[in-house]
Amino acid sequence: MTQPASQAPQAPLPPADAPPAVKGGRRPAAGLRADVRNLSLLGVLAVLIAVGGITQPDSFLDVSNLQLVLTQASVIGVVTVGMTFVITSGGIDLSVGAIVALASVWATTVATQEYGFAGILFTAVLVGLGCGLVNGVLIAYGGMVPFIATLAMLASARGLALQLTDGKTQIVTEKSVLDLGVPDSYILGIPPLVLVFAAVTVIGWLVLNRTTFGRRTVAVGGNAEATRLAGIDVRRQRLYLYLLSGLCCGIAAFLLIILAGSGQNTNGNLYELDAIAAAIIGGTLLSGGRGTIVGSVLGVLVFTTITNIFALNNLESAVQQIAKGAIIVAAVLVQRGTVRGSDS
Repeated sequence: MTQPASQAPQAPLPPADAPPAVKGGRRPAAGLRADVRNLSLLGVLAVLIAVGGITQPDSFLDVSNLQLVLTQASVIGVVTVGMTFVITSGGIDLSVGAIVALASVWATTVATQEYGFAGILFTAVLVGLGCGLVNGVLIAYGGMVPFIATLAMLASARGLALQLTDGKTQIVTEKSVLDLGVPDSYILGIPPLVLVFAAVTVIGWLVLNRTTFGRRTVAVGGNAEATRLAGIDVRRQRLYLYLLSGLCCGIAAFLLIILAGSGQNTNGNLYELDAIAAAIIGGTLLSGGRGTIVGSVLGVLVFTTITNIFALNNLESAVQQIAKGAIIVAAVLVQRGTVRGSDS
Protein backbone atom coordinates (compact mmCIF):
# COMPACT_ATOMS: atom_id res chain seq x y z
CA MET A 1 0.00 0.00 0.00
CA THR A 2 1.43 3.33 -1.06
CA GLN A 3 2.19 5.67 1.79
CA PRO A 4 0.95 9.25 1.37
CA ALA A 5 3.64 11.80 0.80
CA SER A 6 4.78 13.27 4.06
CA GLN A 7 4.07 16.93 4.62
CA ALA A 8 6.89 19.33 5.11
CA PRO A 9 7.46 19.93 8.79
CA GLN A 10 6.07 23.24 10.03
CA ALA A 11 8.31 25.68 11.79
CA PRO A 12 7.44 25.80 15.47
CA LEU A 13 5.74 28.91 16.76
CA PRO A 14 8.03 31.19 18.71
CA PRO A 15 7.60 31.12 22.47
CA ALA A 16 5.23 33.60 24.01
CA ASP A 17 8.03 35.69 25.42
CA ALA A 18 10.09 35.81 22.21
CA PRO A 19 10.79 39.29 20.84
CA PRO A 20 9.87 40.15 17.26
CA ALA A 21 12.13 38.63 14.64
CA VAL A 22 14.83 40.83 13.18
CA LYS A 23 15.26 40.61 9.45
CA GLY A 24 18.66 39.87 8.03
CA GLY A 25 20.30 39.40 11.43
CA ARG A 26 20.61 43.14 12.01
CA ARG A 27 20.39 43.12 15.76
CA PRO A 28 24.06 44.14 16.21
CA ALA A 29 23.55 47.05 13.80
CA ALA A 30 20.46 48.12 15.73
CA GLY A 31 22.46 47.99 18.95
CA LEU A 32 25.18 50.10 17.36
CA ARG A 33 22.60 52.69 16.25
CA ALA A 34 21.25 52.83 19.81
CA ASP A 35 24.75 53.40 21.19
CA VAL A 36 25.39 56.15 18.65
CA ARG A 37 22.04 57.77 19.48
CA ASN A 38 22.77 57.74 23.23
CA LEU A 39 26.26 59.13 22.65
CA SER A 40 24.72 61.85 20.50
CA LEU A 41 22.34 62.78 23.32
CA LEU A 42 25.24 62.85 25.75
CA GLY A 43 27.01 65.16 23.32
CA VAL A 44 23.98 67.45 23.16
CA LEU A 45 23.80 67.45 26.96
CA ALA A 46 27.50 68.31 27.18
CA VAL A 47 27.02 71.22 24.76
CA LEU A 48 24.08 72.51 26.80
CA ILE A 49 26.13 72.33 29.99
CA ALA A 50 28.90 74.25 28.25
CA VAL A 51 26.41 76.87 27.06
CA GLY A 52 24.98 77.22 30.55
CA GLY A 53 28.46 77.49 32.02
CA ILE A 54 29.45 80.18 29.54
CA THR A 55 26.28 82.29 29.72
CA GLN A 56 25.74 82.02 33.47
CA PRO A 57 28.94 80.61 35.00
CA ASP A 58 28.14 81.66 38.57
CA SER A 59 24.53 80.48 38.57
CA PHE A 60 24.37 77.46 36.27
CA LEU A 61 27.39 75.57 37.61
CA ASP A 62 26.43 76.20 41.21
CA VAL A 63 25.84 72.96 43.10
CA SER A 64 22.40 74.05 44.29
CA ASN A 65 21.32 74.79 40.71
CA LEU A 66 22.55 71.42 39.45
CA GLN A 67 20.66 69.76 42.30
CA LEU A 68 17.57 71.72 41.24
CA VAL A 69 17.92 70.55 37.62
CA LEU A 70 18.16 66.91 38.70
CA THR A 71 15.26 67.31 41.12
CA GLN A 72 13.00 68.84 38.47
CA ALA A 73 14.05 66.14 36.02
CA SER A 74 13.09 63.48 38.56
CA VAL A 75 9.38 64.28 38.51
CA ILE A 76 8.90 64.30 34.74
CA GLY A 77 11.50 61.53 34.45
CA VAL A 78 9.41 59.05 36.42
CA VAL A 79 6.42 59.85 34.20
CA THR A 80 8.61 59.39 31.11
CA VAL A 81 9.66 55.90 32.20
CA GLY A 82 6.01 54.83 32.23
CA MET A 83 5.36 56.64 28.94
CA THR A 84 8.28 54.78 27.33
CA PHE A 85 6.63 51.44 28.05
CA VAL A 86 3.31 52.62 26.62
CA ILE A 87 4.82 54.04 23.43
CA THR A 88 6.98 50.94 22.96
CA SER A 89 3.79 48.89 22.90
CA GLY A 90 2.37 51.09 20.15
CA GLY A 91 0.12 53.11 22.46
CA ILE A 92 0.02 56.66 23.78
CA ASP A 93 -1.04 58.26 27.05
CA LEU A 94 -2.16 61.89 26.89
CA SER A 95 -3.53 61.85 30.43
CA VAL A 96 -0.31 61.57 32.46
CA GLY A 97 -0.18 65.27 33.37
CA ALA A 98 -3.80 65.33 34.46
CA ILE A 99 -3.33 62.13 36.48
CA VAL A 100 -0.36 63.72 38.28
CA ALA A 101 -2.54 66.74 39.09
CA LEU A 102 -5.44 64.62 40.34
CA ALA A 103 -3.18 62.40 42.44
CA SER A 104 -1.39 65.39 43.95
CA VAL A 105 -4.56 67.20 45.03
CA TRP A 106 -6.29 64.04 46.27
CA ALA A 107 -3.23 63.19 48.36
CA THR A 108 -3.07 66.67 49.91
CA THR A 109 -6.66 67.12 51.07
CA VAL A 110 -7.09 67.80 54.79
CA ALA A 111 -8.70 64.39 55.27
CA THR A 112 -5.82 62.59 53.55
CA GLN A 113 -3.10 64.46 55.42
CA GLU A 114 -4.61 63.29 58.70
CA TYR A 115 -3.11 59.87 57.92
CA GLY A 116 0.39 61.31 57.67
CA PHE A 117 3.21 60.35 55.33
CA ALA A 118 1.88 56.88 54.55
CA GLY A 119 -1.59 58.20 53.80
CA ILE A 120 -0.32 60.81 51.34
CA LEU A 121 1.95 58.34 49.53
CA PHE A 122 -0.68 55.60 49.44
CA THR A 123 -3.36 57.96 48.10
CA ALA A 124 -1.13 59.35 45.35
CA VAL A 125 -0.15 55.88 44.16
CA LEU A 126 -3.71 54.53 44.45
CA VAL A 127 -5.18 57.40 42.42
CA GLY A 128 -2.53 56.89 39.73
CA LEU A 129 -3.25 53.16 39.57
CA GLY A 130 -6.99 53.80 39.46
CA CYS A 131 -6.71 56.16 36.51
CA GLY A 132 -4.35 53.77 34.76
CA LEU A 133 -6.84 50.96 35.31
CA VAL A 134 -9.63 52.96 33.70
CA ASN A 135 -7.42 53.79 30.72
CA GLY A 136 -6.33 50.17 30.38
CA VAL A 137 -9.82 48.73 30.54
CA LEU A 138 -11.19 51.20 27.99
CA ILE A 139 -8.32 50.57 25.57
CA ALA A 140 -7.64 46.85 26.05
CA TYR A 141 -11.15 45.54 26.62
CA GLY A 142 -13.34 48.41 25.45
CA GLY A 143 -11.66 48.67 22.07
CA MET A 144 -11.16 52.42 22.34
CA VAL A 145 -8.30 54.11 20.49
CA PRO A 146 -5.61 55.09 23.04
CA PHE A 147 -5.63 58.70 21.82
CA ILE A 148 -9.37 59.07 22.51
CA ALA A 149 -9.45 57.14 25.79
CA THR A 150 -6.54 59.01 27.33
CA LEU A 151 -7.80 62.34 26.00
CA ALA A 152 -11.08 61.68 27.82
CA MET A 153 -9.12 60.83 30.98
CA LEU A 154 -7.14 64.05 30.59
CA ALA A 155 -10.32 66.13 30.58
CA SER A 156 -11.98 64.13 33.38
CA ALA A 157 -8.97 64.09 35.70
CA ARG A 158 -8.35 67.81 35.25
CA GLY A 159 -12.00 68.55 35.94
CA LEU A 160 -12.06 66.39 39.07
CA ALA A 161 -8.82 67.95 40.32
CA LEU A 162 -10.36 71.40 39.89
CA GLN A 163 -13.51 70.32 41.73
CA LEU A 164 -11.53 68.87 44.65
CA THR A 165 -9.48 72.03 45.13
CA ASP A 166 -12.09 74.60 44.08
CA GLY A 167 -9.19 76.25 42.25
CA LYS A 168 -7.21 76.75 45.46
CA THR A 169 -3.73 75.57 46.42
CA GLN A 170 -3.66 72.86 49.10
CA ILE A 171 -0.70 73.41 51.41
CA VAL A 172 1.08 70.35 52.79
CA THR A 173 1.39 70.46 56.58
CA GLU A 174 2.89 67.01 57.12
CA LYS A 175 6.46 67.71 58.29
CA SER A 176 7.80 64.26 57.40
CA VAL A 177 6.89 64.91 53.75
CA LEU A 178 8.26 68.45 53.64
CA ASP A 179 11.54 67.38 55.24
CA LEU A 180 12.38 65.27 52.17
CA GLY A 181 12.72 68.45 50.12
CA VAL A 182 15.22 70.27 52.34
CA PRO A 183 19.03 70.01 51.95
CA ASP A 184 19.37 68.31 55.35
CA SER A 185 17.71 65.21 53.87
CA TYR A 186 20.18 64.94 50.97
CA ILE A 187 22.28 61.79 50.91
CA LEU A 188 25.89 62.57 49.93
CA GLY A 189 24.57 65.77 48.34
CA ILE A 190 21.94 63.90 46.31
CA PRO A 191 18.27 64.85 46.86
CA PRO A 192 15.96 61.94 47.80
CA LEU A 193 13.81 62.68 44.73
CA VAL A 194 16.80 62.01 42.47
CA LEU A 195 17.43 58.70 44.24
CA VAL A 196 13.81 57.68 43.65
CA PHE A 197 14.13 58.63 39.99
CA ALA A 198 17.33 56.60 39.71
CA ALA A 199 15.64 53.59 41.30
CA VAL A 200 12.64 53.84 38.95
CA THR A 201 15.00 54.15 35.97
CA VAL A 202 17.02 51.07 36.93
CA ILE A 203 13.89 49.02 37.58
CA GLY A 204 12.35 50.21 34.31
CA TRP A 205 15.48 49.29 32.36
CA LEU A 206 15.62 45.83 33.91
CA VAL A 207 11.92 45.18 33.26
CA LEU A 208 12.06 46.35 29.64
CA ASN A 209 15.32 44.65 28.71
CA ARG A 210 15.64 41.63 30.97
CA THR A 211 12.14 40.27 31.63
CA THR A 212 9.36 38.47 29.81
CA PHE A 213 7.12 41.47 30.42
CA GLY A 214 9.53 43.73 28.55
CA ARG A 215 9.88 41.35 25.61
CA ARG A 216 6.11 41.05 25.35
CA THR A 217 5.81 44.84 25.41
CA VAL A 218 8.19 45.13 22.46
CA ALA A 219 6.39 42.29 20.66
CA VAL A 220 2.99 43.93 21.04
CA GLY A 221 4.34 47.19 19.65
CA GLY A 222 6.09 45.45 16.76
CA ASN A 223 3.13 43.35 15.57
CA ALA A 224 0.14 42.91 17.87
CA GLU A 225 -1.60 40.33 15.68
CA ALA A 226 1.48 38.13 15.32
CA THR A 227 2.00 38.41 19.06
CA ARG A 228 -1.58 37.27 19.70
CA LEU A 229 -1.12 34.30 17.37
CA ALA A 230 2.04 33.40 19.27
CA GLY A 231 -0.08 32.91 22.38
CA ILE A 232 0.36 36.19 24.22
CA ASP A 233 -2.70 37.85 25.74
CA VAL A 234 -2.31 41.23 24.05
CA ARG A 235 -5.26 42.83 25.84
CA ARG A 236 -3.99 41.87 29.28
CA GLN A 237 -0.51 43.15 28.38
CA ARG A 238 -1.95 46.51 27.35
CA LEU A 239 -3.93 46.70 30.58
CA TYR A 240 -0.75 46.10 32.60
CA LEU A 241 1.09 48.80 30.62
CA TYR A 242 -1.47 51.50 31.40
CA LEU A 243 -1.47 50.39 35.03
CA LEU A 244 2.29 50.84 34.97
CA SER A 245 1.91 54.31 33.47
CA GLY A 246 -0.61 55.22 36.17
CA LEU A 247 1.72 53.91 38.88
CA CYS A 248 4.53 56.12 37.58
CA CYS A 249 2.15 59.11 37.60
CA GLY A 250 1.25 58.40 41.23
CA ILE A 251 4.92 58.25 42.23
CA ALA A 252 5.63 61.44 40.28
CA ALA A 253 2.72 63.17 42.02
CA PHE A 254 4.20 62.32 45.41
CA LEU A 255 7.60 63.66 44.31
CA LEU A 256 5.92 66.83 43.09
CA ILE A 257 4.18 67.24 46.44
CA ILE A 258 7.59 67.07 48.14
CA LEU A 259 9.10 69.52 45.64
CA ALA A 260 6.28 72.08 45.71
CA GLY A 261 5.00 71.53 49.25
CA SER A 262 1.45 71.70 47.95
CA GLY A 263 -1.14 70.16 45.67
CA GLN A 264 -2.68 72.15 42.81
CA ASN A 265 -5.06 71.33 39.99
CA THR A 266 -2.54 72.92 37.59
CA ASN A 267 0.20 70.45 38.52
CA GLY A 268 1.59 68.34 35.69
CA ASN A 269 0.67 70.88 33.02
CA LEU A 270 1.98 69.67 29.62
CA TYR A 271 3.75 66.71 31.25
CA GLU A 272 2.27 64.49 28.56
CA LEU A 273 4.01 66.49 25.83
CA ASP A 274 7.32 66.61 27.69
CA ALA A 275 7.24 62.88 28.40
CA ILE A 276 6.38 61.95 24.82
CA ALA A 277 9.03 64.33 23.48
CA ALA A 278 11.72 62.97 25.81
CA ALA A 279 10.91 59.38 24.85
CA ILE A 280 10.96 60.19 21.13
CA ILE A 281 14.26 62.07 21.09
CA GLY A 282 15.67 59.28 23.25
CA GLY A 283 15.00 56.76 20.49
CA THR A 284 11.67 55.16 21.42
CA LEU A 285 9.80 54.52 18.18
CA LEU A 286 6.48 56.38 18.10
CA SER A 287 4.89 53.59 16.07
CA GLY A 288 5.95 51.01 18.67
CA GLY A 289 8.26 48.01 18.66
CA ARG A 290 11.35 49.74 20.06
CA GLY A 291 11.96 51.50 23.34
CA THR A 292 14.92 52.68 25.37
CA ILE A 293 14.84 53.75 28.99
CA VAL A 294 18.37 55.17 28.88
CA GLY A 295 17.54 57.31 25.85
CA SER A 296 14.33 58.56 27.48
CA VAL A 297 16.20 59.60 30.63
CA LEU A 298 18.78 61.44 28.53
CA GLY A 299 15.93 63.15 26.70
CA VAL A 300 14.48 64.29 30.02
CA LEU A 301 17.84 65.69 31.11
CA VAL A 302 18.23 67.53 27.80
CA PHE A 303 14.82 69.21 28.09
CA THR A 304 15.24 70.04 31.79
CA THR A 305 18.65 71.57 31.15
CA ILE A 306 17.25 73.67 28.29
CA THR A 307 14.48 74.93 30.59
CA ASN A 308 16.99 75.83 33.29
CA ILE A 309 19.29 77.68 30.89
CA PHE A 310 16.40 79.66 29.47
CA ALA A 311 15.19 80.58 32.96
CA LEU A 312 18.64 81.71 34.12
CA ASN A 313 19.05 83.87 31.02
CA ASN A 314 15.55 85.38 31.41
CA LEU A 315 14.46 84.20 27.98
CA GLU A 316 10.77 83.99 27.15
CA SER A 317 9.01 80.67 27.60
CA ALA A 318 7.67 81.00 24.06
CA VAL A 319 11.21 80.74 22.69
CA GLN A 320 11.77 77.72 24.91
CA GLN A 321 8.70 75.97 23.49
CA ILE A 322 9.85 76.74 19.94
CA ALA A 323 13.24 75.19 20.71
CA LYS A 324 11.58 72.08 22.12
CA GLY A 325 9.35 71.80 19.07
CA ALA A 326 12.35 72.03 16.74
CA ILE A 327 14.13 69.29 18.68
CA ILE A 328 11.08 67.01 18.47
CA VAL A 329 10.74 67.52 14.70
CA ALA A 330 14.43 66.82 14.19
CA ALA A 331 14.21 63.65 16.31
CA VAL A 332 11.21 62.33 14.37
CA LEU A 333 12.94 63.01 11.04
CA VAL A 334 16.01 61.12 12.25
CA GLN A 335 13.78 58.23 13.35
CA ARG A 336 12.13 58.05 9.93
CA GLY A 337 15.50 57.96 8.24
CA THR A 338 16.69 55.23 10.60
CA VAL A 339 13.61 53.08 10.02
CA ARG A 340 13.84 53.46 6.24
CA GLY A 341 17.51 52.58 6.36
CA SER A 342 16.83 49.42 8.37
CA ASP A 343 14.11 48.33 5.96
CA SER A 344 16.22 48.79 2.83
